Amino acid sequence: MSRRFASVSAFRLLSRARRRQTGVGMIEVLIAVLVLSIGFLGIAALQARSLSTNNSAMARSMATVASYSILDAMRADLANAEAGAYNTPAGSPITANACPAAGATLASVQLNAWCTQLGAALGATASTTGAIDCGGTGICKIVITFDDSRAGVGGSAIQTFTTEAQL
Repeated sequence: MSRRFASVSAFRLLSRARRRQTGVGMIEVLIAVLVLSIGFLGIAALQARSLSTNNSAMARSMATVASYSILDAMRADLANAEAGAYNTPAGSPITANACPAAGATLASVQLNAWCTQLGAALGATASTTGAIDCGGTGICKIVITFDDSRAGVGGSAIQTFTTEAQL
């Protein structure tokens, strides 16, 4: 008999323990979902920051390509480049939203193509500008300015990219 009472009392203890544990699984699931949600929000924020930084890096790369492009065009027309035909007037750079007309000279055609390239790559706005200054020494300085506000928190509204090279 005592064995029978022992099994009945053990059964009662187990059933009481089960009743006390009811709902604990649901709480654990809710906490796990909360932790995962916070993790996914962090990943989404990281992805957004990565995209904006990547846009900024692409813009700087395009400015590099544009500066080398005009340098190569100037090297192909070396006599006119050394004579200053590609120089922009001091204080008034080429603006991507108002490109100079392509004239009869190779320099004016190249400057028009370069301005169009700047507008296509960096945005055809008034803040996208390009300036060229080739001194008598054959060393040319190319300054490209563009809007880099798409870089997010780390970016500035105006980014200036300067290249100096010898023709």
